[in-house]
Amino acid sequence: MPDSALTAASGPVGTADPCGAAAIVAGTLAAALILSACGGDDGKADAGTSGDKGTLTLYNAQHADLMKLLADGFTAKTGITVKMRNGDDFELANQIVQEGDKSPADVFATKNSPAMTLVAGKDGFAPVDKATLANIPAQYSPKDGSWVGFAARSTVLAYNTDKLTDTDLPAGILDLAKPKWRGKIGMSPSGADFQAIVSAVLTLKGEAVAKTWLKGLTDDAKIYQRNSTVMKAINDGDIQAGVIYHYYWFKDQNESGANSDKVKLDYFGHQDPGAFVSVSGAGHLDRSQVGPSMG
Repeated sequence: MPDSALTAASGPVGTADPCGAAAIVAGTLAAALILSACGGDDGKADAGTSGDKGTLTLYNAQHADLMKLLADGFTAKTGITVKMRNGDDFELANQIVQEGDKSPADVFATKNSPAMTLVAGKDGFAPVDKATLANIPAQYSPKDGSWVGFAARSTVLAYNTDKLTDTDLPAGILDLAKPKWRGKIGMSPSGADFQAIVSAVLTLKGEAVAKTWLKGLTDDAKIYQRNSTVMKAINDGDIQAGVIYHYYWFKDQNESGANSDKVKLDYFGHQDPGAFVSVSGAGHLDRSQVGPSMG
């Protein structure tokens, strides 16, 4: 499963049954959100939709395979068709803003929360139903209730168990910029995921520390295009460790373990910039012709 659903369970996000119960929770939350957009839980779309039961348009920046499963489950439950338009977080967020009142989107779902903030800042969302918000801990949605977090990813240190033991691991993510890790660690800095981690370092430690840390990583780290490639390099022994999101390990383990059997995950401690949880959000667009926004 690409991302782990947000739950109230103790422990790091994603450590409790990430490929089983979490999928059910995510599906329940997605259905609750879209049902609130439809104005109820009776499986009937409001006027203004097309077809026998209606159609919702989902602008989706999440993993398409995950959202397809959720959309299919929702359609099976309600009879309402979900039309998906897939893209990147800010690509779709900016498109929603530019389309304005003419946007065909009813629901917007993302990988990371900054794109949700962009749309919310333009008053683009209708308030999420309180019953839907109550399904998850309050810290995973904004205080104004304009959107809801429905999945999350933890930053972790993945390491090769043949190369390192628990006592060899860095105390925090900033330690990876020390010369002792030169040529031994991997990163995938090109995507929004790593940019979010950099933002956490910047926010918690300040600009000077962030610059020094990034300079150290430039000298120390091997660069890869994807988190999955970082994990495979660790598993193959090409590097000793790397920073990835936790779900890549769980996904590979759920499939075959071919790229992760020699890899173990270490969750950074509380208040460390590496103890970072990226929240995926979903919101009902205020300009939608389906649900509470109808005039």
